[in-house]
Amino acid sequence: MGKDMSYEAVMSRNNEIMKKAVGIDYTQFEYDGIGFNYEKMMNKTGYDLNEIIKIQEEGDVGNTPVYELKNLTKIARKLAPEGKGARIFLKDEASNPSGSFKARRASVSVYHAKKNGYKGVVAATSGNYGAAVASQAVKRGLKPIIIQEVYDSTGAGQPEIIEKGRKCEAYGSEVLQLSVGPELFYTFLKVLEETDYFNASLYTPFGIAGVETLGYELAEEIREKTGKFPEKVIVTNAGGGNLTGTARGINKAGAEDTEIVAASVDLSGLHMASDKDFNRKSFTTGHTGFGIPFLTWPDRSDVPRSAARAIRYLDRYVTVTQGEVFYITEALAQIEGIERGPAGNTSLAAAFSIAQEMDEDEILVVQETEYTGAGKHPTAQLTFAKKNGIEVKRGNPRKEIPGKSIIIPDSPGKIKAQDLDVVKLKKSHIKKIIEFNKVDKLSEKDMEYIIEETNTDYEFVKDTLNEMNVEV
Repeated sequence: MGKDMSYEAVMSRNNEIMKKAVGIDYTQFEYDGIGFNYEKMMNKTGYDLNEIIKIQEEGDVGNTPVYELKNLTKIARKLAPEGKGARIFLKDEASNPSGSFKARRASVSVYHAKKNGYKGVVAATSGNYGAAVASQAVKRGLKPIIIQEVYDSTGAGQPEIIEKGRKCEAYGSEVLQLSVGPELFYTFLKVLEETDYFNASLYTPFGIAGVETLGYELAEEIREKTGKFPEKVIVTNAGGGNLTGTARGINKAGAEDTEIVAASVDLSGLHMASDKDFNRKSFTTGHTGFGIPFLTWPDRSDVPRSAARAIRYLDRYVTVTQGEVFYITEALAQIEGIERGPAGNTSLAAAFSIAQEMDEDEILVVQETEYTGAGKHPTAQLTFAKKNGIEVKRGNPRKEIPGKSIIIPDSPGKIKAQDLDVVKLKKSHIKKIIEFNKVDKLSEKDMEYIIEETNTDYEFVKDTLNEMNVEV
């Protein structure tokens, strides 16, 4: 008699399926108490930075160019106070084989799968990562299966997601396209169990370690071009892996004083798992709908302990509007002659604003770009938005209401990144740790873990716990 493949039965076997599909026993990293050994888990990849560089060279990944955006810098300086307006540089990750930085994440996962005898790899993704996994898998002779959440209950799919599915298929991947809802994770688990393929999750140590080369390259290239490390690096933030890996790589290059700034598209008020809201957003990644939940509770991912823990590394978190990102996407193409996909330009919109706060002799780096295509182009996205009843107009982007309007700035001076309260977000993470573990008293080891996890100090954590009536 075959296994019970009902939703309840498959979900109950989650840990068993994941352990076999990833090849990592996460219990070995757990402390007695609430925490776990993050660095031990990261070291479990078994590959150091030099080995990862070699793996990526074999897959034609990395060593992407860095451009100075001189024309956008000039405009930023015209809008900035006297003596302000940092030099804006761009790390062009669209030059990777699959068109985004996620080729770095996929390269290590696919290499590890091949090395350990898996016949194929599976990834659940809106698409960019799926394309990366498919691209790297076929290079190494493995079978890729990509599972996408594409449609709402009416059968309508976002042009950006459909475009990314097309790209996955172009690499020869089998693509399973689903409607929004809990069936995504269920289907993912079922496919892993039925195929015995490797789980090329975005959130394993392999995936995050692959992004470390991006931060390392970036820091070294800027130092070579300018004689110093950058003052700030702006990173588009969603599930946290992009920021985590980049920050770790920057630190490994010795650029410990470089400020790490997270940037997300403001989609506040929209629920990412809502059938009603699913197509009322024009960005499928790099937005607050993923950025905030994954920042305050990283272990909501598809592995027991997520290696993407942006809360350990970010110094500042800003948001920009959909309209601002569409504007800067057009500006990048028409002023700098570089056409790239909108989602990857989230950090560029933030950088254009933040550069105006910085001195002229300072360096600011936009950490990645992504490829563009018919479905990713602003015209396709805005046309789809209008069909879904979203008002699209020119004006003040501060008046934009996610799910109701997209307001394209009527001048570049109206692009203004908005700061989020990082202290509040760190307190929210501590609160979730306490609630999840159902504890009212912490040991010194627990305290050490929370201090590391939030990148704060003893007094901050103690004061936060006192507010929650938790004893130390």
